[in-house]
Amino acid sequence: MHAMHYEITLPADYDMEIIRKRVATKGHLLDGFPGLGLKAYLMRERGDGSPVNEYAPFYLWATTEAMNSFLLGPGFQALVQDFGRPGVQHWTGLAYEDGPASTAVPRNAVRQRERLARDVAPAAAVDEAVARTQDLSRLDGVVCTALAVDPHHWELVHFTLWENAVPPQVLGDRFQVLHLSQPERSALTRGRQW
Repeated sequence: MHAMHYEITLPADYDMEIIRKRVATKGHLLDGFPGLGLKAYLMRERGDGSPVNEYAPFYLWATTEAMNSFLLGPGFQALVQDFGRPGVQHWTGLAYEDGPASTAVPRNAVRQRERLARDVAPAAAVDEAVARTQDLSRLDGVVCTALAVDPHHWELVHFTLWENAVPPQVLGDRFQVLHLSQPERSALTRGRQW
């Protein structure tokens, strides 16, 4: 599994209805994309718990080939043409779990980034993060949750889709889910991935 994410920060006075309409008309185009585990079409609005207006899709890929095919294909190029080329963040998958609401349509998502301190043993930190991911996956309302690592920066990313409201004790950046494409979600390996 590979996690991928990019953020398109928009002006404070940007009409976010444009993003909603874009996803409503184009989101279904990846509903059958081979090798895509899932794509959550995420958005957050300034003043609604967010400091910025942002369109920020998050992907879990079942295959590297599919991820590369998307990045170099016409769909991503259309986004580049409309918004400019965003920096694409990429992490190697460490764990994936379905939650109690795995069949529900998610309405919200939380992304949490965690830099590992230089004096922390990566294996111990990752084992602890995997255990937290498993615990999180058991909470009511969780559709699914994933953990991945960027070993260049030693950054972990935790990503969770929620059926409805996110409990206040769950920390991280919160997003609205406008659409979920999940053609090969069943191909995402469950549990620890090493």
